[in-house]
Amino acid sequence: MARRIAIVEDEPTIRENYREFLEGYGYQVDVYGHRLEALKSFEQQLPDLAIIDIGLEDEIEGGFELCRELRQQAPNLPIIFLTARDSELDAISGLRLGADDYLTKDISLPHLGARIIALFRRIDNLSQHTQDTDRIERGPLHLDIDRMIALWKDKPLDLTLTEFWMIHALAKHPGHVKNRQQLMDAANAVLDDNTITSHVKRIRKKFQTLDSTFDAIQTVYGIGYRWHDPS
Repeated sequence: MARRIAIVEDEPTIRENYREFLEGYGYQVDVYGHRLEALKSFEQQLPDLAIIDIGLEDEIEGGFELCRELRQQAPNLPIIFLTARDSELDAISGLRLGADDYLTKDISLPHLGARIIALFRRIDNLSQHTQDTDRIERGPLHLDIDRMIALWKDKPLDLTLTEFWMIHALAKHPGHVKNRQQLMDAANAVLDDNTITSHVKRIRKKFQTLDSTFDAIQTVYGIGYRWHDPS
């Protein structure tokens, strides 16, 4: 069965271009011109991936609001922002709201297709992991890969797919430094250095919300990150 991609974009020409391109990849594509139209449809059936613009008609940040609403409804749903807004603040805001990727509209269509394939590959990998890696326990950290659940001190962490796999890559081998390329590979995503840094900052903040003393993710300057397990 073809995977369903939802495109939420208020410019008719742009969304039809994206629809035509992605249908050429074999995807089923639904398009929406504004937030409420999309949200109403998502309440009936969720897509396999949502691609969202930030500005939607008269809602300057309607895409941000839609992302927030989607994350409450489906914490693991892959979400990509695709927007003309290229400020670092907007990108960080989008990632903080739980998007898996943030792209600007000057990206080529083949590059967009590669990002989408990477996100779907990550989902496919969920059914391919071996039994001995189904669970990871590192002190207060518990990762259940089969159910995509992460706990810190028995409290649930609300993680996106990208965040979950980044933590998994770090915690699987405590003390080993993972560079940005290795984290990107672990998440099956194509991300630039600034985007990876933003994800790590957001992951830390989620841990620190549960535990203000959290310091298990350490930065190794000029190289990458590692999981510090004092136990």
